[in-house]
Amino acid sequence: MKLNLPIDIEKVKGFLDPLEGEALYAYSKIATKNGPALEIGSYCGKSSIYIGSATKENGEKLYSIDHHKGSEEQQPGEEYFDPDLVDDTGKGIDTLPYFLNTIESSLLEGIVIPVVSTSEEAYADLKLEFSFIFIDGGHSEEAAQKDYKLWVNRLIIHGVLAIHDVFPNPKDGGRPPFNIYMKALDSGQFEEIEAIKSLRILRKVKD
Repeated sequence: MKLNLPIDIEKVKGFLDPLEGEALYAYSKIATKNGPALEIGSYCGKSSIYIGSATKENGEKLYSIDHHKGSEEQQPGEEYFDPDLVDDTGKGIDTLPYFLNTIESSLLEGIVIPVVSTSEEAYADLKLEFSFIFIDGGHSEEAAQKDYKLWVNRLIIHGVLAIHDVFPNPKDGGRPPFNIYMKALDSGQFEEIEAIKSLRILRKVKD
């Protein structure tokens, strides 16, 4: 699929494979004909460009939740630490300036709505239902389970749930995203539509 994205996506920091990004665009474009989208975990905005561009075509919005302090594995000394993202203290991570620049450069201001908070805080503040939800937040078991538990009941019937970094083989990656993917299937509320790399696309079939 050839997408006409507003900026060079390869220049945006992030861990999203282009095929996964194209799938996010395609499924969010279909889903958001029925309401706004939500993403949990935006980092520097790569996924936001794909989903935001699709929602823009439908006249809808993407609410993008991230505290912008980096996930566990992105902190100094950890595997995915990026020194470009160090905050003013030199001891932590701040991705918000990069995220806001990405959104501005992509002409998605007013379409992508930054929600700078934890998932729990956002859940309390956002009294909305969504047609498309993308979970790519913290990858600890606690964080992944919390994101799933909080937001799954805000997804409309026939809405799309996308989960990133799902690795059936433990040797390929961490278990928490895989665990919530299996939880969704085992619940009977979801059916799987497609698997693209580490991205899983599910449709909600019942409350």
